[in-house]
Amino acid sequence: MTDKLLNANPVVYDVGTISNRARRPEDEDESVADPFDAEEIFDLIRHINDPEHPLTLEQLNVTQPELVAVDNDSSHVLVQFTPTIPHCSMATLIGLCIRVRLLRSLPDRFKVDIRVSEGSHQSEHAVNKQLNDKERVAAALENSHLLEVVNQCLLTAVEK
Repeated sequence: MTDKLLNANPVVYDVGTISNRARRPEDEDESVADPFDAEEIFDLIRHINDPEHPLTLEQLNVTQPELVAVDNDSSHVLVQFTPTIPHCSMATLIGLCIRVRLLRSLPDRFKVDIRVSEGSHQSEHAVNKQLNDKERVAAALENSHLLEVVNQCLLTAVEK
């Protein structure tokens, strides 16, 4: 975290505290395969804490359910996120937090792509390249200080 905030007064959005997922009878049947869907992926990332503010990515409208896509047949997840400002220096860190949460939560069969929403960041191409390069992500996660920051962002209010 920095001493000087780039976006000192972000807009805070009203969010629900629980998922709106409707329960279905097949959800209770352990013999039925339960495919992942966009809502489930969103539920995994919505409570990630922003690195600069004591707010979640959902509260800042950085993550949104409609920006998550899942294709179970090809084992692919695409998450787009929208930084609060076009020159957000935390965009790569936010994307890394999303990637780590999904890497820790999803089966290994899934390929995960993390992207800045089109037109939402001045360095969109560079951020997307960093977030989807396995070697760069691995190198970032070898940095103990950076990994500590990521882990702090991933803590939920219950764990703090």
